[in-house]
Amino acid sequence: MTDAAVSLTSMDFHPQPQPGTAKPWAFPEPDRGKLDNGLTMLTSHRPGQQVVAVEIFLPAPLDAEPAGLDGVATIMARALSEGTDQHSAEEFAAELERCGATLDAHADHPGVRVSLEVPVSRLPKALGLLSEALIAPAFLDTEVERLVRNRLDEIPHETANPARRAAKQLSKELFPAESRMSRPRQGTEETVAAIDAAAVRAFYEAHVRPGTGTAVVVGDLTGVDLDKVLAETLGAWTGEPAEPLPMPPITADDTGRVVIVDRPGAVQTQLLIGRIGPDRHDRVWPAQVLGTYCLGGTLTSRLDRVLREEKGYTYGVRAFGQVLRSDAGGNGASMLAISGSVDTPNTGPALEDLWKVLRTLAAEGLTDAERETAVQNLVGVAPLKYETAASVAGTLADQVEQHLPDDFQAELYARLAETGTVEATAAVVSAFPVDRLVTVLVGDAAQIAEPVRALGIGEVTVVTG
Repeated sequence: MTDAAVSLTSMDFHPQPQPGTAKPWAFPEPDRGKLDNGLTMLTSHRPGQQVVAVEIFLPAPLDAEPAGLDGVATIMARALSEGTDQHSAEEFAAELERCGATLDAHADHPGVRVSLEVPVSRLPKALGLLSEALIAPAFLDTEVERLVRNRLDEIPHETANPARRAAKQLSKELFPAESRMSRPRQGTEETVAAIDAAAVRAFYEAHVRPGTGTAVVVGDLTGVDLDKVLAETLGAWTGEPAEPLPMPPITADDTGRVVIVDRPGAVQTQLLIGRIGPDRHDRVWPAQVLGTYCLGGTLTSRLDRVLREEKGYTYGVRAFGQVLRSDAGGNGASMLAISGSVDTPNTGPALEDLWKVLRTLAAEGLTDAERETAVQNLVGVAPLKYETAASVAGTLADQVEQHLPDDFQAELYARLAETGTVEATAAVVSAFPVDRLVTVLVGDAAQIAEPVRALGIGEVTVVTG
């Protein structure tokens, strides 16, 4: 017997690890407080999360943008990190880099969100920089002019992107012309070109103040004197109190119709089919989430099974609900939509089969197996979805801007697990009625217009794109 064989026969093996008892999981409910300056604070200690995530929500909605200056909220958000009264734009970026921090900001219909991620060891320094950006942004003419030029350069690329072009057209179709929701979130070439540093500062001074804002801090806060750090950073922010702007009711015209954005020679057609529906305050929301997931939430959902697996029209079609803006008074709404792309010759057949899926769903309902798979996918993966501090902070900030209770997400998973097949069916059929959908197609009108008209799913209009 060789030495190797002797060694192998005498090897000691460690016992196989045994699985432990699964621990119950729930989305974390934050601790809530308020700084002396009126800034609402939500904090969540997440052991092991050494990268801390901070989200600031400022209720500076797009509805508040002055007439003719659509996009000023976006430029203001981008300008927050482009220099302060203490640091030039280059110096500010260098200070963030020394902290290992990333800082981002964007504007949407509910308001402005500022996001920071930083190793916990550098949290005090990074919060100081974030506070500096909020308290004393420079808004230099040169920096604002550069941001305006950058935004103007982006617009043609967005117009050329079929998915972005479809989204722009759907908003224009659904909402009244006087509604801010009917126009691009980040402005048009005409409105962005009119923005200057004075307009940016005026919007900032009118809407960015601590008394109406909320800060979310999530991460491993072991050994961090968070009260002291916050008092020395965000607590130094001052500003006159102001009442949040009331939210106008959201109205939309979902008369069934088709709009083709003509792209001569396009080899694919971009589909976006939508309408508005209830937001997260509505009791139907959990059932709507579940039913919509069964319809088009993943590769195994009904739309993909037919349009992708059986017919080969597309690489994938998705159905989703996205909150547009929300308040506790029932004025909110979500965008309910189906999106994807198909090859040009099969645009008509793909739409015909899509409508067949919706009609079959209304006639026969979902199956218990579909409902069970959806619950497992939505609820079962939640702990993985919220592994990072940033994902938790982002959801908490979403709840804040949508005027939802702190335990909403935890309760949502409980409601999803309790929702039955019949309830989910009723919700998704109500969400996507075959005769109340606005269909936007970005593609070659010469090839797709007549086949689509033949389907009888609504009047067909062709616009240039």
